[in-house]
Amino acid sequence: MEFTFKNLSAKGLLLSCFAVATMASCGGPEHNTLTEQEKADGWQLLFDGATMEGWRNYNDTVMTQSWHVVDGCIQAKGDGNDASGYIVTDKEYENFELSWDWKLSKGGNSGMLYHVVERPQFKVPYITGPEYQLIDAPNFPDKLEPWQDMAADYAMHIPDSSLMKVNPAGEWNNSKIVFDNGHVEHWLNGVKILEFEAWTDDWFARKNSGKWNNAPEYGLARKGVICLQDHGYPASFRNIKVKELPRKEKEVNLFNGKDLTGWDVYGTEKWYVQDGLLVCESGPDKQYGYLATREYYDDFDLTVEFKQEADGNSGVFIRSFIEEGVKVNGWQVEVAPKGKHSGSIYESYGRGWLIKNDPEKESVLKEREWNTMRILVQGNKVTSWLNGTEMVSLEDEKIGKGQGRIALQIHDGGGIKVLWRNLKLKTL
Repeated sequence: MEFTFKNLSAKGLLLSCFAVATMASCGGPEHNTLTEQEKADGWQLLFDGATMEGWRNYNDTVMTQSWHVVDGCIQAKGDGNDASGYIVTDKEYENFELSWDWKLSKGGNSGMLYHVVERPQFKVPYITGPEYQLIDAPNFPDKLEPWQDMAADYAMHIPDSSLMKVNPAGEWNNSKIVFDNGHVEHWLNGVKILEFEAWTDDWFARKNSGKWNNAPEYGLARKGVICLQDHGYPASFRNIKVKELPRKEKEVNLFNGKDLTGWDVYGTEKWYVQDGLLVCESGPDKQYGYLATREYYDDFDLTVEFKQEADGNSGVFIRSFIEEGVKVNGWQVEVAPKGKHSGSIYESYGRGWLIKNDPEKESVLKEREWNTMRILVQGNKVTSWLNGTEMVSLEDEKIGKGQGRIALQIHDGGGIKVLWRNLKLKTL
């Protein structure tokens, strides 16, 4: 804005100068912008200060929730509840620093979630995405557990309350989340108040013994959308910005040769370790059974060895999740008797077979001997090899959008016994 002082009296000039000074002192730095240094460091704004561009309803493509822009802030009207009122970013984020300013109404309750997975099976974002809790604890009407308090990693980790300095309801605060390849930090008003490692034995013990015991996919995603929560109280947000951090590659031995550490069993079929080998065997129920990694793996190079002692109808699921009970939702690289498409790719819901191998390649399978399967998954592309022979290669947009666990399968019908060893993976 350009000011002109022409034709102003001395008193008018003084008042005008006072007004300009007041705006500068009250407003402070311009909000919802980035400095040149922040731009150079890779920060990006998630809110432009004027529109809801870049945000939409959870599990939707449009914005219809009770959020609007007021005075340069994203504001929750307070009409949301446990089942609705969530908005998410258009883009997914994996490793990042996320900073934002916020203020709550008296007794207010809100939250910032990340790594939220959008699928029709997930009705609300918090059953997949961890939450940085925002709550006006001194004025909240109900008694709070420590894991519900301000800046907690909701229902998982409790911040150091001795370090917390929170401005009261109606005043601005700043928070920051750092997620760096599983290392997590919560900051409040410039002070680090919580630090932990995701996906460790301690992390899984907390997940499996508390609120998330019946939410099998909680916190497992390596990437996802960022989510703001309207939990029935007005809340305001501004200066929402993110800096993405690089992914670090690692090598993982999925099977330790001793027990099923790192895996979850689904169904009543048999999974056990014998003589250093992982054994899957049909049980008396003769139903589908799965052994799934407790962690997600998205882009990877996986090598497994298998031996089909009986029947051998099995498979390796990729980017898959547990929908309910023993139902696994995802894509399977087939392991089966000769003539049954080993190395081919099957979708467990919707489309069925996506690609089958050339029948002439079936001869590379060595029945009742050890075989080596290699599966390369990167972006939209999946390629499989069996004993050094490429079986199939597929590019599929739907697979590219998926993420999830690796899971071994026992087919239904009974009579199946397959041995596994040397399950080695390199993340990409």
